[in-house]
Amino acid sequence: MTRIRDESYVLLTAAYNEQECIEETIKSVVAQVIRPKAWVIVSDGSTDRTDEIVQRYALRYPFIRFIRREKDSHCGFASKVLALRMGIQRLTLEATQFIGHLDADVSLGPCYFRDLLMKFKQDPKLGIAGGSILEQTRSGLWRSRAGNTTTSTPGAIQMFRRKCYEDIGELVPIEYGGEDWYAEIRARMCGWRVRSFSELPVHHHRQSGTRDNLLRYCYRAGYMDFAFGSHPLFELAKVLKRL
Repeated sequence: MTRIRDESYVLLTAAYNEQECIEETIKSVVAQVIRPKAWVIVSDGSTDRTDEIVQRYALRYPFIRFIRREKDSHCGFASKVLALRMGIQRLTLEATQFIGHLDADVSLGPCYFRDLLMKFKQDPKLGIAGGSILEQTRSGLWRSRAGNTTTSTPGAIQMFRRKCYEDIGELVPIEYGGEDWYAEIRARMCGWRVRSFSELPVHHHRQSGTRDNLLRYCYRAGYMDFAFGSHPLFELAKVLKRL
């Protein structure tokens, strides 16, 4: 029987046109004091130098595996979910205790995953966890992202206990996003806890909403909530909180 080690984890990344940021992400994972057993990076139809950058590092580090997924009729965040599904199919999980989703535009301190795995060890009911997202201001300072909370983990850095990942099942491929929200709801329904830890900073190199303009970003967020069937009272409470 294969022995499962507490520090055993794998990573999945769906990357679309991330040539500006992905090298920093790769360097920060390579520098971890506890590296992943495997890291599958799926290029989701990239048309820039993303593939070239990932393949170059995959030749140097055997734990990095490159896959390319060609674009199809699915778009937006639905395509990202399908890329993550493709990545998980390429992994052998029998000896893996933890599974992480990592976006291609973040960077982490060298002790990040070691310290995060310790949080799981301290709380056997912790199903999803991650650090706290920091974004750079115009003055160059790194600040906690608006909306950060200790009771939710951003999809960019969600780490799952394997049993929790199995309990959640396949993520829902919805164009407007929300796969991370869906995962958290399913995890809580199955009795797992979800936490973010402010003492584990993660630098996000693209501010939320900057891939599209801010108005379009907010409009998409509304469609995301609608697609998941959010109750109108929930939406009203959300608006009042933001005001």
